[in-house]
Amino acid sequence: MNLPTDTVALIRESWAVLARDPDALAAGFYNEFFRVAPQFRPMFAGTDLPAQRKKLVAALALVVRHADNLRPVIEPLREMGSRHSDYGVTDDDYAVVGAALLTTMERQLGPIFSVAMRDAWAAAYGAVATTMQAGAATHRNVA
Repeated sequence: MNLPTDTVALIRESWAVLARDPDALAAGFYNEFFRVAPQFRPMFAGTDLPAQRKKLVAALALVVRHADNLRPVIEPLREMGSRHSDYGVTDDDYAVVGAALLTTMERQLGPIFSVAMRDAWAAAYGAVATTMQAGAATHRNVA
């Protein structure tokens, strides 16, 4: 699974800016996520949110690093999807997460967040979500 070259370039260009303040990105994401989907807040009740923010940034960085060849991250993403299934995450929940992520990036990047950049991140997130959902489906079928 590979993303188109222009998509990879836009993702990496924007990541260079977003990665300057990764905690602001992650904190902004969780603020937006809980704002639009407060029903998920209890799922994080026992979670160390600063540690969770670091995990989010690490996952995003991994996708950016491998955006031109996602093959090395397929199995880790499938495993992550399996774990998220155990937390009660459903396929429909991925759209909410994606929307919160794109909104956060738009706020962080301001005017440089073009329609093309939004589309690039949406494509990358779509690939990630689809892979995680496949891992969750396999997990549900085995369990």
